[in-house]
Amino acid sequence: MKKWIFSILFVLTLLAGAFVMAVNMRFPVRYMHIIEAHAGEIEPEVILAVIMAESSFRPHVQSHAGAQGLMQIMPATAEWLAGLMGKTDFDPETIWHPEVNIAIGSYYLNWLKRRYNGNLNLALAAYNAGQGNVNRWLADTEISSDGVTLDRIPFAETRNYVERVEFNRRVYSVILRVNRMLGRGGTTSYG
Repeated sequence: MKKWIFSILFVLTLLAGAFVMAVNMRFPVRYMHIIEAHAGEIEPEVILAVIMAESSFRPHVQSHAGAQGLMQIMPATAEWLAGLMGKTDFDPETIWHPEVNIAIGSYYLNWLKRRYNGNLNLALAAYNAGQGNVNRWLADTEISSDGVTLDRIPFAETRNYVERVEFNRRVYSVILRVNRMLGRGGTTSYG
């Protein structure tokens, strides 16, 4: 009887290990030292979730619209944000560097969250669809009954983006919590 219990526990342990490996492969935790250094008021799991949604942690990816790097930042937006950050010698080519891309993308998320009175969903919608669209939606009583929050997001792409980031955020929240419990300091790898 004891051998049977040991065998079941052994198989369960292997399955749990395989599950953890699969989750870590699907939801990698990379660049934590950079994210933690630049997170500001945004939780690290939100930044991880945005990076996952934007680039799947591929630092050299470029969208069809021209957005670049891990957090998919448009070059003109990067230059504008670099100016707000006080970087007078900003080189647009550095947007491909993970440290620069995460610093600027995190700064932008923080800026948008402040701009929209702490509403992360509005900040994420603006990160994806642009502030002009979000401002128009907030002014439209058929989309925003109070002018402060959105009753719905009219663009399917942006609606799906906000939902995907929220799902990723929940997953990363669990991963980081488990990693902290295991003494990994919130990370499984440093990309």
